[in-house]
Amino acid sequence: MSRYFCLDHPEVLTLATEVVDARPGRVVLAESPFYPGGGGQLPDRGTLAWSGGEVAISGFESEGGRLWQRFAEPVELPPGPVEARVDGPFRQLMRALHTDLHIVNAVVFQEFDGALVTGVQMNGDGTARIDFDLPDADNERLRAIEGTVNALIRQDLAVRQSHVAEATVFTESGLIRSRSVAPPPTSDGQVRIVEIVGLDRQACGGTHLASTGASPPISILKIDNKGRHNRRLRIGLSGVA
Repeated sequence: MSRYFCLDHPEVLTLATEVVDARPGRVVLAESPFYPGGGGQLPDRGTLAWSGGEVAISGFESEGGRLWQRFAEPVELPPGPVEARVDGPFRQLMRALHTDLHIVNAVVFQEFDGALVTGVQMNGDGTARIDFDLPDADNERLRAIEGTVNALIRQDLAVRQSHVAEATVFTESGLIRSRSVAPPPTSDGQVRIVEIVGLDRQACGGTHLASTGASPPISILKIDNKGRHNRRLRIGLSGVA
């Protein structure tokens, strides 16, 4: 997979670019600011504008190493200049949720003997769920991490990214936190690492805040036992969910 523009430039919400291929209801852009979703994070929302009008983006599809932007209507665009516009508030919501899930992940990993994630899903209403392999965990002890997570948010820790060779991801302890999936390498064999400075470092392919303090506090809404091993934490952003 090639590196997404949005991961290197998450603050860019409007981008002048060009249509390089088109079919009814979808296009390939020379450069796309949209995050197409993955790893439990929802895809960006937004629109594409050109001299003849504007159309909403309804989804994304990877085909032959290229990212197609799907439209909500079956329009066909000619090759040429367009303006891609990302829905800023929704992007910010996903960035905050994803960053906070990293903090939750880090706290659980540290306080519960390296417990691994078994599933994640972020929602458009400011809530998310994260599942851990925690067969013997006490739910009240899990609920008590809310204060620790919010203290880390308030510390306004910097969030930064780097890339390491794919082999490093499997030899350096703690970079892989999921039992089932790992972020795919880029076309040059690198894997993206997201670091919350002073707290956490792990492989991840989503969008995040520049620092933790840009997120509102979180609430742990519910803890469910899912089978013999899984504990599911449902979280919400205060003032949103």
